[in-house]
Amino acid sequence: MVEADPTQFDTAILNMVINARDAMPRGGEIKIRSGASESIPAVRGHLPATGRFVAVSIVDTGTGMAPETLAQIFEPFFTTKSVDHGTGLGLSQVYGFAKQSGGEVEVTSNLGLGSCFTLYLPRGLGAVKAASLGDAVEFGDLPSRKILLVEDNEGVGKFAAGLLKELGQEVTWVGDAQAALDLLVRCAGTFDLVFSDVVMPGVSGIELARQIRTRWPSLEVVLTSGYSHVLAEEGSYGFPLLKKPYSIDGLLGAVRQSRSG
Repeated sequence: MVEADPTQFDTAILNMVINARDAMPRGGEIKIRSGASESIPAVRGHLPATGRFVAVSIVDTGTGMAPETLAQIFEPFFTTKSVDHGTGLGLSQVYGFAKQSGGEVEVTSNLGLGSCFTLYLPRGLGAVKAASLGDAVEFGDLPSRKILLVEDNEGVGKFAAGLLKELGQEVTWVGDAQAALDLLVRCAGTFDLVFSDVVMPGVSGIELARQIRTRWPSLEVVLTSGYSHVLAEEGSYGFPLLKKPYSIDGLLGAVRQSRSG
């Protein structure tokens, strides 16, 4: 057992596995392994630490990274991917989760030989009852609704769709704002709520929300983003906003807020 938020843990593993997959465009192998560790090695200028930890490693046989790339991978918005294939936030979220949990993340990589990401998390002090989704979240009287999910990042989209479905919602997922507008034109009245990322290629989530407000004023909109600088500059124009990375509790709260707002 580890002392960590289970949903953020899932997201961290998902982000590392997606990175490993993307590093192997011609195929390869990903290994996930875990075990006990009594220490954290010295990484990125930090001193080593001793204690009771669980180490979870994601190992790939991909292209690997040069030292200059390796030095920047945890910086927010740094990415080697094209604009429609990565936000640059995935590994910064992994790093933030590790540090927030009292742990660390270590990376070793060699060009042409692959990479190994190891997430260190503190071991729990005692036995912990495995919680089901129903234990962790009070669903209350949340009815099933038809939600249009707008998210250009594949990994985040799958994650969000999975959470919404676990909450009993009916989800349709599209990859950009223009596709969402086209679908809304064809299927007017089909959806109860639009849950959209803010920063996307082409039409932004904020512009999508403003068009929805003008064209379909009764259709509810909830926005989400991890780009705090964009929100600071532009604001959310009064639309409910859920910051990334979000948990199932946060998503439940946003869906409930949209109903009452």
